[in-house]
Amino acid sequence: MKLDELLIEEDKTVLEAMQRLDETGHRILFIAPHNKLRGVVTDSDIRRHILRGGALADPITKMANYSPKSLPVERRREARDLLLKHSIDALPLLDKRGCITDVVFEGDLDVDTHKNAGLPVVVMAGGLGTRLYPYTKILPKPLIPIGELPIAEHIINRFHNFGCKQFHLVVNYKKSMIKSYFNDLEKSYEISYVDEDKPLGTGGGLSLLKGQLDSTFFLTNCDVLIDADYGDIYEFHKNSGNLITVVCAFKHITIPYGVIELGNEGEIKNVTEKPQMNFLTNTGVYVVEPRVIEELAEDTPIGFPDIMENYRHAGEKIGVYPVSENSWMDMGQLEELEQMRRRLENR
Repeated sequence: MKLDELLIEEDKTVLEAMQRLDETGHRILFIAPHNKLRGVVTDSDIRRHILRGGALADPITKMANYSPKSLPVERRREARDLLLKHSIDALPLLDKRGCITDVVFEGDLDVDTHKNAGLPVVVMAGGLGTRLYPYTKILPKPLIPIGELPIAEHIINRFHNFGCKQFHLVVNYKKSMIKSYFNDLEKSYEISYVDEDKPLGTGGGLSLLKGQLDSTFFLTNCDVLIDADYGDIYEFHKNSGNLITVVCAFKHITIPYGVIELGNEGEIKNVTEKPQMNFLTNTGVYVVEPRVIEELAEDTPIGFPDIMENYRHAGEKIGVYPVSENSWMDMGQLEELEQMRRRLENR
């Protein structure tokens, strides 16, 4: 990657910074007029800005870090220790004029700056997958292959990379196939199965885990992949004092038409050419306190979003951990399934 691709001008907006981060695949951009380092913008800076109520149209100067870590280029050998010490993903190397000559990424040095999560994970793997018919006529959705692995194994591997070793799969449709696959698999983690005799929704199936989980846990649908630091998500959840934290992805949509707004008498009030919409959407990944399981009604179908709404109306704290649009992959529909395949193959 060329250095120019990691540079961003100070007059750019938060939204433009998010889009640039998605394009580069890295989690950092540098404010460096004429290559002279002034500041950095990271995905964490953007997340904090949004959670404080900042707007996507704000200039990046509102949330950039103007005291970034760096090293003189001749001290490159110290980069690994500095990356580990400050848990940062990238370190710019500067010449004597303060200009960026190179960037050392944690991946280049085999340094893992991600935070350990180590929580149990509940995977809702019992759905019929009707939107993926005819694939699901033959296979249950958790076993639909994405590349060389089924989607459920991709999901488990991502959590396992952050220290999660205990997995609970809530199964129903074609559950014997799911159990057979994972029982025959060589693995360094534990899987238990929760049999759902009738469809209980994305939340009701949790009631079958009563008495089995006494710690904070991750909950995920079995058709989504998130590129994020799961340890950071958990740390955010605990520091925020949330009962539930929802991982949400930003969606940026441009409507390819001129949109007409009507007045009270049917006249044209306003015309907007190709308006843009920005919003947060639920990815289907959560951090949940165990009390939620114990307070669920048994044998009662309910979606997890409905559970969240009930708690929110009762005054409980439900938080949001935002990630970029490019950090979220969903295979709930056939078109999205093919997009996920292409993205994973390109990696």
